[in-house]
Parts: sequence; C-alpha cells; structure tokens
Amino acid sequence: MQALVLEEKGVLALRDIDLPQTVGPDDVKIAIHTVGVCGSDVHYYTHGAIGPYVLRAPMVLGHEAAGTIVAVGENVRSLAVGDRVCMEPGIPDLSSRASKLGLYNVDPAVRFWATPPVHGILAPYAVHPAAFTYRLPDSVSFAEGAMVEPFAIGMQAATRARIVPGDVAAVIGAGPIGIMVALAALAGGCSRVLISDFSAEKLAIAAAYPGIEAVNLKETTFAAAVDTATRGWGADVVFEASGSAKAFEGLFNLVRPGGAAVLVGLPVDAVRFDVAGAISREVRIETVFRYANVFDRALELIASGKVDLKPLITGTYAFKDSIAAFDRAVEARPTDVKLQILVAEEG
Repeated sequence: MQALVLEEKGVLALRDIDLPQTVGPDDVKIAIHTVGVCGSDVHYYTHGAIGPYVLRAPMVLGHEAAGTIVAVGENVRSLAVGDRVCMEPGIPDLSSRASKLGLYNVDPAVRFWATPPVHGILAPYAVHPAAFTYRLPDSVSFAEGAMVEPFAIGMQAATRARIVPGDVAAVIGAGPIGIMVALAALAGGCSRVLISDFSAEKLAIAAAYPGIEAVNLKETTFAAAVDTATRGWGADVVFEASGSAKAFEGLFNLVRPGGAAVLVGLPVDAVRFDVAGAISREVRIETVFRYANVFDRALELIASGKVDLKPLITGTYAFKDSIAAFDRAVEARPTDVKLQILVAEEG
C-alpha cells in the first residue's frame, strides 16, 4: 500500500511499501483517517535519529492517529467493524516485569510506531491490538481522536506530579507538549498554570485558555513571574517541557519548598543539574516517558468537553500532500501547534 516513507535522513517519499496486514485473534484492522505530525517524526526527518533510536532502513512515519475499524480478530469482543477509534501506539510485552508493575511504557521490549525499526501508520490501513485501541465517543471527531496521543503525555505528566486541588503550576515551554501539559494540569486540579516561552504567538494560543497565564521570556524572567504569582513561595509543581538545556539553570528556584519538578522535555545537550538547589528545598523529581494507563482517561476528558484541543489544530493536509505537511513542520512557524494529515476523507 502507499505510505509516507522516510527513506533516509532528509528524504521523504510517498510510495508503495509492504506492511503487515494479518489480523491476529486479538487484533483489529483500522482504516486510518487522520494522523498528526509529531515533533519526533520531524526530528527523524531532519536528524535521522533520536538518542539511541537511529534510522537504519526506510521507515513509515506517524503515530498520532484515528480511524475506523474494518476487521476484528476472533477473540475481540469490545470493538466491532465500523467503530471509530484512536490507537495507543506503543505495544509492550504484557508478560514483562515492567508491564506487570503497570509501567508498560518503560518496557524495554515495547514496539512503538515510527520509532526505528518499527513502521508508523501514515498509510491507509494498520493492524493493532484491540487492547490498545479505544472507541471514540460520538462527540469526538477523528481530528480530536488523533490528538489523544499527545494529550496523553500531558496526562502522564499531571499524574506523575500528584497534583493537589488548588495547586499552582509552572510550565516551561509553550510548544505542543507544553500546552498539553498545562491543560492536563488544569484538568487535574490546578487553580492556575503559568507557562513561559520566547514566542509571543505560542503564548497567545496558550493564554486563550482560561486558567493559563502566559509569561514572555523576552520581557521578564520566569522566576520573577512565578515569584509575583505566588508571593515568593514558588510553584507547587514545575513542568519542564521545553527540552532546552538552559531551562535547567535556576529550575529549582521556581519550585516551592517540598514541591515537585516534573521533567517532560528531552534535552539534546547535556544539562547542569543543581543538586544542592533540589536538596535544599527537598524537591521531589519526577520523569515522564510517553504514558501508561492514561490513554482512556485522556479521551474521556476530551469527550466531556473539559479539554478542548480543537484550537490547537493549526493546519490540515491531504494524504497526497504529506511531504508538504512535513516541510511546513520543519519550518516551525510560530503560529503552528499541531499539523494533521487526512489519509482518508470522511464518508
């Protein structure tokens, strides 16, 4: 079938490729409708690797997706042909020690779409375990269904933070994941969330949501803004979502004594970690790697209307224009948050 294939670093092709289509007894086959363009997809396109995951052979991109079930395995009872669904893209070994502990996201054997050498799903069809496939409520569109995956990262961060109702949170970075984290923090009980960035455009998008306060780092420091907002006490939870090594400079000055720092972004460069600063405030440090056991909760929040991700979809492309979508993503326009590709038109 035709798919968007990353041939090598910097080279994309929309071409035919053989992909597994055998539906096992516990699987479903999905006609893909909408796929989001993720920063990791773009990074593989521009750099050919993310940390230890190196592109060594052509790979189909895409892992944020929604579609319609067209076939089910003989053991599947929870889903049926015609169901609109979204899919959790990581497939762990359910018998592994990590999975038995409920930490299947850090299972060393996990197979995650569009992570070398595993193909993604920017293609007309995909086969996936029913256990990691979720029916979309009627109120949730395919476009919103494809946003569940990035929002699940925000949900994982909010869960790791152990938010207490009324907490004040600070988010470093107003990119797609930073905004998802801010929305999840509000949904999790935060009374207000401060979010910082150098991009006025990104901050304007984030600040359009009630409860989110934008801090432009071209005008003030985040420490000063947090200090003013909390009367010198510090934020209950600080989320690092920028992936910038510089963000770690003074990170623990943002956190109140006994508060939490949640590390979401993945820095490319080495960071200077202020151990004394963390210890002197007894800051609890949490880390986030993808997500586990929150995908259905993310979907339910979207379905309830408490979290509206539609304003974050800033561009939609036809499947035939997939390469153009990725080239626009590489541009990193300040007004862009999430670009999506329609693999199949509705109806």
